[in-house]
Amino acid sequence: MTTITEKKTVNIDKQTLLKALREYFGFHSFKGKQEEAIRALLEGNDVFVLMPTGGGKSLCYQLPALLMDGTAIIISPLIALMKNQVDLFRSFMAKDSYAHFLNSSLSTAQRRKVLEDLESGRTKLLYIAPETLGKEETLNFLKNIKISFVAVDEAHCISEWGHDFRPDYRNIRPMIDSLEQGRIPIMALTATATPKVRLDIVKNLGMKDPVFVIDSFNRPNLYYEVRQRPSKEQLIKQVIQIIREHDGQQGIVYCLLRKTTEEVAEILQANGIKAEAYHAGLGAKERALRQDRFLNDETQVIVATIAFGLGIDKPDIRFVIHYDFPKSLESYYQETGRAGRDGLPAKCIAFFSYTDIVKQEQLLRKKSTNEREVGYLLLEEVVGYVETGICRRKYILNYFGEKYPHDKCDNCDNCVHPRKDIDITNEMKLILQTIKETGGKHRALHIINILRGKNTYEVKQYEHHKVSTFGKGKDKDSYFWHAIIRKGVVDGLIKKEIEHYGVLKVTEQGEEFLKNPTKITIPEPRTYEAGGVSLNSQRSVLDPVLLDKLRMLRKKMAKEQGIPPYVIFQDPTLEEMATYYPITMKELTMLQGVTKAKAEKYGKPFIDLIKKHVEEHEIERPMDFSLKQKSKKSKLRINILNSIDKRIPLYDIAELFNLSYDELLSELERMAMAGNKINIDYFIDEVMDPSDEELIYDYFMNAETEDVQEALKNLEKYDITEEMIRLIKIKIFSEMSS
Repeated sequence: MTTITEKKTVNIDKQTLLKALREYFGFHSFKGKQEEAIRALLEGNDVFVLMPTGGGKSLCYQLPALLMDGTAIIISPLIALMKNQVDLFRSFMAKDSYAHFLNSSLSTAQRRKVLEDLESGRTKLLYIAPETLGKEETLNFLKNIKISFVAVDEAHCISEWGHDFRPDYRNIRPMIDSLEQGRIPIMALTATATPKVRLDIVKNLGMKDPVFVIDSFNRPNLYYEVRQRPSKEQLIKQVIQIIREHDGQQGIVYCLLRKTTEEVAEILQANGIKAEAYHAGLGAKERALRQDRFLNDETQVIVATIAFGLGIDKPDIRFVIHYDFPKSLESYYQETGRAGRDGLPAKCIAFFSYTDIVKQEQLLRKKSTNEREVGYLLLEEVVGYVETGICRRKYILNYFGEKYPHDKCDNCDNCVHPRKDIDITNEMKLILQTIKETGGKHRALHIINILRGKNTYEVKQYEHHKVSTFGKGKDKDSYFWHAIIRKGVVDGLIKKEIEHYGVLKVTEQGEEFLKNPTKITIPEPRTYEAGGVSLNSQRSVLDPVLLDKLRMLRKKMAKEQGIPPYVIFQDPTLEEMATYYPITMKELTMLQGVTKAKAEKYGKPFIDLIKKHVEEHEIERPMDFSLKQKSKKSKLRINILNSIDKRIPLYDIAELFNLSYDELLSELERMAMAGNKINIDYFIDEVMDPSDEELIYDYFMNAETEDVQEALKNLEKYDITEEMIRLIKIKIFSEMSS
């Protein structure tokens, strides 16, 4: 029998729980650690569930919701994901009213039905996005609904260190507290969370002594392989070959850009393969149709961005191809995890070149400084996985905090096609000694620079050119030393700090190795481009002292001229100044965001400061000053400007040139920041109230940063939208930055 204690604990014996499982879902036994997670929640605990893709996370909150009094709130990130989960859940239930989702896709009548079922107590699960939950009207309504617990699905979205960071996810705790229902148990669920991400999730959700239910990340049926990315023509040929090897079987091809998904899908279709593109640029109805055709086996291959696959429970996907390598190992693991969920063999083949990293770094430049730093560190882990010569399964399991008990899995390219082993015992000793002598306070790149005898700014600043190991590894390149560090981490000799991610420390096992060394070998490290540059080699020369001086100068000039600091030069531009040390106008205009007009208007004080700094500190400037060259205005930009001159509404301009409205605004932002004169006053006057325009304008004129999300946060009480903010930002940059 089931009884509810005063502490909201549901006491239920094993037989009754199994009976409920059979009655509601038709299963005769639990999978993996599902029962452990369910019992922990029924006992009133906060629960952290970490299960691999296909591990059965949904059941961990669905069954307790049916057994507990009240309605469970399921916080989910995507409308398509909510619908998929509700449809699947309803397929087991006698009544549709047991589960609902609440989001912007509902009609007025549908929304009314959801609210009626909630008020009557018929609904046991309500799926909702954090953005919808955070609305005052939603919270006020839910205050009168008895809440059994809150489940946060895809909880890695909470963490800035996760691969799908969503700022609204970080406001979930205050939302729960505002329901005024006392302590409500919380269950956080994810398939991809490193120890760093787990800690961030628990702290942000305010989970009290949570029960951790962590299942194995190992997917033994998946074959992992990384191939060097060939020319575009050869790449397509290899993709077609892989698909034809799986004749009649379904798979996913992941691409970085929407445009690429369309191009690849068209080529596959021309070669007789039933393929469709899938990305966020498609309308919701079209996306749903394409997803359903794939789920119903009418389409063999989906060529998609990361917009596809989240929460899609298709068991028989036999291959996942990464046409472009993802931005993090979390993304890679989750996307490959969509293959072989039925336990049968499946292949995961990724193509990689260092240009993938360059692409990702270019995308990161649009982010805040903190987000960029996190992104760069995640990219370092990607390169580590790609270049490693050890078992890929062992490497990725270690990344997620799980020790694989074997040296080989015999189901990845490194195990199936092993390379020559080399003895690295002495090199490991040098790495450990360097970490110890520098106090265990630095990241891999700094340790490697010491060993290779590089007099970087950081090495000089900490006087690490005086440590005993300085220059003792100059005969080896950075690829080699990164491989040694990765081996040390996997073998437990070195650990990466969780709080200060990437900082290396010697473990007790590492200390023992220094006292009594034993032979260590690794396969020869892989490289994926001849003469490639190691990750972030440009960032490694960033001069923090100069950066501070540049920011102070910018602030002083902005105050004198009565303009926001970012109008003079944005943070990414200052960071490039502190990396490349430009000391002439010509060199300055080679930096991103610096037109000739902007350089002439603001540049001289900056290059004078940089020149003085270089001379005072005897800095050796980079010999290779091959920065991004300015490209000529594209035909698209000229057409956009001509259309604006004709005062055509921006919505119509977007449609005219086959762009989404968001893509058009992004293009206008880039054009304005590059110094183009863009007069969109006619459109602003049509879509905005003058008081809102003045409010946003005044905010930006006094703000330290041009960040749109920061502006949205500061102006949210005035019902200001992101579109309004972006329009005024374009107006300000157009007026001031040229």
